[in-house]
Amino acid sequence: MIKSINPYTQEIVFEIPELDKKDVEMAINRAEEQYKLWKEVSISERSILMKAAGEELRENAQEYAQIITQEMGKPIAQSLAEVEKCANLCDYYADNASKHLADKIIETEAHKSYVSYEPIGIILAIMPWNFPFWQVMRFAVPALMAGNVGILKHASNVMKSAVNIEKVFERAGFPKGCFTNLPIGSKMVEEIIKNPKVKAVTLTGSETAGRAVAAVAGSQIKKTVLELGGSNALVVFADCNLQETVKTCVQARFQNAGQSCIAGKRLLVESAIAEEFTKAFLEGVKELQPGDPLNEKTTIGTMARIDLAEELEKQLQDALDKGAEVLLGGKRDKAYFQPTVVGNVTTEMSIFKEEVFGPLIGITTFNDEEEAVELSNKSLFGLGVTIFTEDFEKASRLIPKFDEGAVFVNELVKSDQRLPFGGTKNSGYGRELSQDGIQEFVNKKTVYINKY
Repeated sequence: MIKSINPYTQEIVFEIPELDKKDVEMAINRAEEQYKLWKEVSISERSILMKAAGEELRENAQEYAQIITQEMGKPIAQSLAEVEKCANLCDYYADNASKHLADKIIETEAHKSYVSYEPIGIILAIMPWNFPFWQVMRFAVPALMAGNVGILKHASNVMKSAVNIEKVFERAGFPKGCFTNLPIGSKMVEEIIKNPKVKAVTLTGSETAGRAVAAVAGSQIKKTVLELGGSNALVVFADCNLQETVKTCVQARFQNAGQSCIAGKRLLVESAIAEEFTKAFLEGVKELQPGDPLNEKTTIGTMARIDLAEELEKQLQDALDKGAEVLLGGKRDKAYFQPTVVGNVTTEMSIFKEEVFGPLIGITTFNDEEEAVELSNKSLFGLGVTIFTEDFEKASRLIPKFDEGAVFVNELVKSDQRLPFGGTKNSGYGRELSQDGIQEFVNKKTVYINKY
């Protein structure tokens, strides 16, 4: 049995039997048969069903959000926002897929030449627990709209959410086999990737998992998209709007208890305002309200599992051993980790070098623009960065210097269905969302027609 356990109460939320190899093979065969039919369905018909999926998400948002919160500890208000974001995603691709997939005419010597965008088949998605609905939907929605079908290996601690996502598509009227949840453990993933009926893999998760999946898929010459986390810097210049910057930095770090690949994980503050900023930032963090994640007033929940909180504790201790100072928080109670701010952070500490996946952030100071960029880029990751300044000429000058997949100015890094999302370096490769995302898993077919 695969079990999901409420990190706040430690009670079992849901359990489901794990599929065996025969069950998985049957599911893949069913998906393959459905793909042969689904790829022939017009985009306009797919759009109608996707609109229905968005309506289903909105109509039963409370049902879906409550399970998200119970399974991984996210405050209920944030879970509801996640479900709404998924509904908006359905609407976006229902409205824009035909444009994104329209033939691209290219003028050549031919009578007619163009590029068409055709589905490729079954796409395997390996997804994490931190945004149990959003991470899956941002793969599934464009994949289905492109004419592909999806199979899902979700994180074991959010298996009820995985079942619910399959339910969304079923309730919306999608044919059985268009989207299939596979309740399985990680040991079965390699064999699924090697199955010749599975044409590509997308993974959001750890760097270790990404390397393993990419190696197997590469051996089979199969396309992959990898989103492997980040260590985003929040770069605070002296000429920022201090009050608004503090507010944004608190949200960027502590939303979802800091368990987000695009969360701000390193605070880089210009030395001229370091003392003033730190004081205001600490006051902002103190306003976060811990408690039962199902309580609408709670703004900071537990971490998703006790072992994750323990790992965060080790990263904090490493920093303290190397000279850092706890300015706020620093205590753990089972899966709950206090919102924690650490000062005197250097580049040799794990909380600067590694991804910190929880409500902990360190402050490092810099003296000028060059040092700020150098510190931000001193990371193995390259998912995103936020810079805070009122000098937009400076911002424009600095943007090309950051080694990131996204640069946000005076705003936390976030995913938006209208914009491509993805990283550089150890944050992975490929893009999700927007036109770029829907075109990741298609055959870009060159067509050249001559006329004698």
